[in-house]
Amino acid sequence: MRYVLAVSGANYGKQSAFIALQFAQALVAKGHQIQQIFFMQDGVSNANKFVSPANDEFNLLKAWQTFHQQHQVPLHLCIAAAQRRGVVNEMTSEMTEVSVAAPFILAGLGEFMQASLTCDRVLQF
Repeated sequence: MRYVLAVSGANYGKQSAFIALQFAQALVAKGHQIQQIFFMQDGVSNANKFVSPANDEFNLLKAWQTFHQQHQVPLHLCIAAAQRRGVVNEMTSEMTEVSVAAPFILAGLGEFMQASLTCDRVLQF
């Protein structure tokens, strides 16, 4: 089956983003395809490269990056939600600092909707 995952939970303070990662790993392990993972609302904080967890805490950003590297699943950020929360790239930042970590990509809701129309299931975390 083909899935699209929508992550609206922040990287810290709640478990939904971590659960989304675990679910994505389980889907891939079972042979399913993930068309994209779309981060929206507070979920865009998962792509902030300036978040620095303590040494004894799980680094969710690195885990998402590793997941992308291993499985080539696109990691898209809602551009409007990202800008409101200071998660910006070189095109959307008025400063020289870029806070979007690679391989996350800023995208519009249109891309999310297109993927949603062509998959079998959309799951929100």
